[in-house]
Order: sequence, then C-alpha cells, then structure tokens
Amino acid sequence: MSLAKPPAFGTAMLPANTYADQVVLITGGGTGLGKAMAIEFARLGASIAIVSRNKDNLAKGEEAIKALGAKVVTVSCDIREPEQIAAAFDEIEQSLGAVDVLVNNAAGNFPVPAEKMSANAWRSVTQIVLDGTFFCSTEFARRCLAREAGGAVLNIGATYSWTGGPGTAHSAAAKAGVTNLTQSLSVEWAPDNIRVNCLAPGLFLHEDHHSGLVDGIKGGTGKADPLANNRIPAGRTGQLHELGWAATFLCSPFAAYITGHTLVVDGANWLRRGLRMPEFTPVRDTIARRDK
Repeated sequence: MSLAKPPAFGTAMLPANTYADQVVLITGGGTGLGKAMAIEFARLGASIAIVSRNKDNLAKGEEAIKALGAKVVTVSCDIREPEQIAAAFDEIEQSLGAVDVLVNNAAGNFPVPAEKMSANAWRSVTQIVLDGTFFCSTEFARRCLAREAGGAVLNIGATYSWTGGPGTAHSAAAKAGVTNLTQSLSVEWAPDNIRVNCLAPGLFLHEDHHSGLVDGIKGGTGKADPLANNRIPAGRTGQLHELGWAATFLCSPFAAYITGHTLVVDGANWLRRGLRMPEFTPVRDTIARRDK
C-alpha cells in the first residue's frame, strides 16, 4: 500500500485563469523542479520568465512553456550578482511586464565531507542558495513597493535545513538561512501585501537529478531502483505536478492569508523514525562507495 496517487498530470487544481495577466519569474526554471513549477503556472494563464546561467537549460524551459501556448521569456543571469539580477528584471519587464510572482528555485549542491570542502566549494553553494535568494527577493520587493503593488515570493527550501545532514554542510546551512529569511521577510513585507512562503520538497524523480545525491537514482536518469519507494513512508515518490500544484496554490489569491510558512511536500519522509535505526555509515565511506 502507499498514499493514493494524485489526479493525472494536466488536471487543474485552481481555476483556469488564476494567473491570467500575471508574470511569474522562476530562477533555475528550465529543468527539473523549476520547470515543473513553471509548467503549472503557465497552465493557469501566467506568462513565464526563466532565469538561469545555463543556455541549454533556458532552451529546455522555453520549449516546455511554448508547447503549452504560453508566453515565455528566458534571461541569462548569475543570481549571485545583484547588478545582473536588476538587468534581468528590466529585460523581463520590457518583454512581459512587471513581475507579480518570484520563485527562488535556483540552487546548487554536491556531497562532500566538511573537512574536504574548499572555500570555493562552500561559496559556490551558499552564494547561489542564500545570497541569490536574498538578492532576487529584495530586487522584486523594491519594484513592487515602487509601483505600490503586492506580490508573492516562493522560496525553495529543504527539510535538512532543520536537521543538517552529512556531506551537505554547505547546502544545509544555506537552506536553513532560506527558511529563516522566509520568516523575516514575511513579517517585514506583510504590510505591503507581499507574501513570502517556502516549499520543502521531498523526492521527485526527474531526468535532471544529480546521480550522487539521491538514493535509488541510477546515472541521473530519473529511474528508481526497487528500493526507492520503500524508503519513503508514503510508499511512493512525488510526482512533479504535485509540487507544481503546491507552488501555484501558495502564490495564489486562495492563499492570501498564508505567509511566512514552509510547506513540506515529501510523503512524511523527513519525519521518519524507527525504534531501531539502521546501521550508521560515516559520510566518507558513503561517498567513497558511490565514487567507485
């Protein structure tokens, strides 16, 4: 048995035109979870802006959104650089209009023991995940305030922001900062009708997975071994459109009184505990076996 499967991909969760005449900017929206969220916003009438450093990823996202008949603009941008972010917003506004919803999805991660992590490795993750989220959010808020308009920010967090995790000191610390930032900004900007929430996804299989990060993924193909579902209390992994539904709800008028919240979408996986825990394996050994 497992948790019931969701309605089929393409099924509407919100009214068809919930995001009509709105512009949704998604960082890292060309692949994986970002693309899945972009698709659901587009289905609900949004014009989509995708920001990424990778031209191939931008092309993938553009193709997916155009296939739905929605408007899409792609912009090359390094979100670690505030000047590039401001320029990206300018370009998006010229093409689509002012941004109404910002999804801070861009991230980076790779497993490494802390004592072997270089300063550059630390910065490469923390600057994208935490600095980039802050820079994009404040640029968005300043523009909303200038035109006296409300808006919604959705940050993408992680459940190990609360627990930490071996091999992810850089990412876990950065995601913890994102969770805290979500709460701080929600209080500051609520009087200005700018809501700030966070999503903490569980395991959603897709073709863009980093093969070294997820148990049950072989070669980054998004195909799971037979044990993948058995590692999750729900008895199954998430389906991409489920995350898209959660994102579109939290940024919609139907969540107008929800701000400062982190919604976990993971089939209860991060809460899993047993009377007898499995044998502990040091992170160095885990990574060494993976790299063989």
